Amino acid sequence: MNTNLNKLMPALDRVRQEVHKVIIGQNEVVDQALIVILTGHHALIEGVPGIAKTLLARTLARVLGCEFARIQFTPDLMPADITGTNVFNLQRNEFTLVKGPIFTSFLLADEINRAPAKTQSALLQAMQERLVSIDRETYPLSANFTVFATQNPIEYEGTYPLPEAQKDRFMFKIVMRSPERDDELALAGRMLGTDSPEQTLASVAPCIQQEELGELKLALNDVLIRQELIAYLVDVVRKTRVHESVLVGAGPRASQSLLLACRAHAAIQNRDFVTPDDIRAMASPVLEHRLIIRPEFEIEGMDEREVVNKILGEVPVPR
Repeated sequence: MNTNLNKLMPALDRVRQEVHKVIIGQNEVVDQALIVILTGHHALIEGVPGIAKTLLARTLARVLGCEFARIQFTPDLMPADITGTNVFNLQRNEFTLVKGPIFTSFLLADEINRAPAKTQSALLQAMQERLVSIDRETYPLSANFTVFATQNPIEYEGTYPLPEAQKDRFMFKIVMRSPERDDELALAGRMLGTDSPEQTLASVAPCIQQEELGELKLALNDVLIRQELIAYLVDVVRKTRVHESVLVGAGPRASQSLLLACRAHAAIQNRDFVTPDDIRAMASPVLEHRLIIRPEFEIEGMDEREVVNKILGEVPVPR
């Protein structure tokens, strides 16, 4: 196995061990968040209040030795509240840049669907190019800049649907579901002791320095994927554009995201090669939020996950 992968796999094991000191259960969610970070993309996290969406992002930032900032999205939030602005300094008789919270490594965009489209669009350039434009000047962001945007799936009053172009910028939609009974018992028991989530988070040690994270990302280039598997994942994405239940399918960016996600998933599973199971495991988080289901199928109760699973069953798997 390649030397770079030999460094990556033990590092990921240490990271997961530290994260699970704070986040009880949610193993699949933690792995998906790590895949997003390793591939240099962004994630939309969906879950009911109190499910630890914010805590997950804060914990990952601490364990990976990265800066963390949070923006609470509200209807009156302005783009300058995110990016920052130039303020006139009377003492120096010049304008000085006051950087906004976007100048960080890990950004939590909390309840992103509560802000109007103009404010949401302030994130688009940063997410795509890792650059921020303020008063016709362009400023670079951290190479590890990652957006974790949260939204509540059951609350629609006072919210703005995310534009399709913005949803496509998110590699994954990570769905955080309610914990299993044993995990919830462990969470309840934690409140009886002195180890609150905040105290536990403070005790977590960084496993990786921010500078090392870039080197670990390069290790994914050594994960092999056969040409027939690339053709398989492209066919899965293309099938979403012609399937009878889909009004709008996934674009080419979905194929790119699925390819990168499969390689990272293989590395997390301690393999240096991609299998069809990696593609099947990553298809739902990559494709779900990019699909628009036809109304007649929605009325029948079909959701995006069911559509993706149906498509996976119809596209032949290479041997």
